[in-house]
Amino acid sequence: MKAILCESYGTPDRVLQLRDVEKPVPGEGQVLLKVHAASVNISDYYGITGLSRLFGGGIRRPKDPRVGGDLAGQVEAIGSNVTRFRPGDEVFGVGWGAFAEYAVAREIRLALKPVNIPFDQAAAVPVAGLTALQCLRNRGRLQAGQEVAVNGASGGVGTFAVQIAKSLGAQVTGVCSTRNLDQARSIGADQVVDYTQEDFTRNGRSYDLICDIAGNRSVSDYKRALKPGGTCLIVGFAKNPLLGMVKFTVLGKLGSMTGNKKVRFMGIAKIDPEDLGFMAELLAAGKVKPVIDKQYKLDEVGQALQYIGGKHTRGKVVITVS
Repeated sequence: MKAILCESYGTPDRVLQLRDVEKPVPGEGQVLLKVHAASVNISDYYGITGLSRLFGGGIRRPKDPRVGGDLAGQVEAIGSNVTRFRPGDEVFGVGWGAFAEYAVAREIRLALKPVNIPFDQAAAVPVAGLTALQCLRNRGRLQAGQEVAVNGASGGVGTFAVQIAKSLGAQVTGVCSTRNLDQARSIGADQVVDYTQEDFTRNGRSYDLICDIAGNRSVSDYKRALKPGGTCLIVGFAKNPLLGMVKFTVLGKLGSMTGNKKVRFMGIAKIDPEDLGFMAELLAAGKVKPVIDKQYKLDEVGQALQYIGGKHTRGKVVITVS
């Protein structure tokens, strides 16, 4: 089978290689998938360029050369003690080495794909969709009728956050650039703020919850834009993610010690089968539709990762495998 491998750190267009490798064999609790589509996340880019070496990814070179997590495909074989799936099932979720013709995944990181959703849309969902869901519903405890701002409403997580917030009954403000205002409106934003013309933390409006994918404001800015008892959850960063994590892990906690407005760093989602199932229900009902910016072929993964590394995607970037 063919698979994308990364054996050294560097820019994706230089270090990624399409190789012929042996088809993986599912172990206990694992499923072998024939991959139909995969999607690209900024975490994939960080792993290839070497940022993940600080989190156990390998100091000199990647510990695991396989690349990619989000995927959708058909079950080819199952390992021992797998009870939820059988060969032929169409599923989506997160596996190891998704940028390949075949990949393995743990059973608990998969869910059945809705029959009315194509593979490319299902592959766009897992990490970005669950990050948005867990930010809004689990951590943010968003309630119907509340007001939420999504800063970074045009990207992978942001486009899901706008739609999920609407499905939960919230009033949604999408913060994005001029070229993405119409897109934000089209996916359900009640109001839009053009950040090139207006600072959403200084325009006099306030929110019960801020889902922030850009992480480009100060703690005091976020608190100014929150209603009493409100929460801001930082999901991602427009610039250096390491500095951003340190900033909001430390300063967010300190700044939240006074008053009743909270600023917290959230990070990416936990891949939970029940939450994947919840997203499948939203997809099947048409309440959430993945926004796909660009699609690439398997031999174009390097180009796809270079593109997402620029952090100006409009929705998700998908890899069509078969």
